[in-house]
Amino acid sequence: MRRREFITLLGGTAATWPFAVRAQQNNHRIGVIIGYAESDPETRARLEAFRRGLAKRGWSEDHNIHIDYRFAAGDAAQISALAQEMIALKPEVILAHTTPVAATLQKSTHDIPIVFVNVSDPIGSGFVKSLARPGANLTGLLHYEPGIVGKWLAMIKEVAPNATRVCLLGNPETTPFNYFLRAAQNETRSLALEVVPCQTASSTADVEQVLNSFGATTNGGLVVLPDSTTVLHRDLIVALAAKHRLPAVYPFGLFVGAGGLMSYGTDQVDMFRLAAYYVDRILRGDKPADLPVQAPTKFETAINAKAARAMGLTVPAGLLVAADELIE
Repeated sequence: MRRREFITLLGGTAATWPFAVRAQQNNHRIGVIIGYAESDPETRARLEAFRRGLAKRGWSEDHNIHIDYRFAAGDAAQISALAQEMIALKPEVILAHTTPVAATLQKSTHDIPIVFVNVSDPIGSGFVKSLARPGANLTGLLHYEPGIVGKWLAMIKEVAPNATRVCLLGNPETTPFNYFLRAAQNETRSLALEVVPCQTASSTADVEQVLNSFGATTNGGLVVLPDSTTVLHRDLIVALAAKHRLPAVYPFGLFVGAGGLMSYGTDQVDMFRLAAYYVDRILRGDKPADLPVQAPTKFETAINAKAARAMGLTVPAGLLVAADELIE
């Protein structure tokens, strides 16, 4: 083959075949580890919001980014393996969903930037030095400030004025239990409520044992903490609350959609949309240490009037008016 023909052939090849390869090489790599199952409708809705948030800032999977997804499905034992697998892929930034995921990633890498979401006590968990100046390779969105527990307890007192004891349900391995417990104990005097720590492990049997034990008493109520364990067992928790006639408030509307009484919490879809903003900033060169942790600003109230009637409860007009979602 003559030299001119070779150069012509090489030039034509470079204009066609390597396009996909060059596009792939130019893609920015993002890792995502979700604490829930991939098949969970909540997971799909949140990830779609995350992708839309990225698209709004010029990032798309068919153009200039590649996203690796991993799902823990509520199994804490899986998270370590998923974290190591993700780090081996060398993404430029990782979205970490839930406290256990963020904690595992923090132990596994000090170099890869991590954006957390669904984390309620980032300072107490050791993820950041302060909300204003995170100081290391983690930043993200604060899920709940401790004062929200007062709102949850007040809602129970509104629908069940005779309630005197409230079970605070969560798994200390998958949620910052003491962070919420301390806040709840600070509210008990003004509401004339006794807060009972109801710590559970991750199994169905553990959840049943804890709620059946508490439900055997009278004048009880239930506050369910934001926790991958409680989300995984949401149908069971809602069923046991109904069985024991426990007026309950949940951290997410998905519990109300499953038949629960009421919820007050952050807009989860919006949280994932906002997480895309942090990922965008990091891809464009900002350091997590310099990106302040953002406090939640958008909250939603959901009321299940059907569940209230089944328990013989009357939902006050004020709560009904405040509801963003009302299930009749």
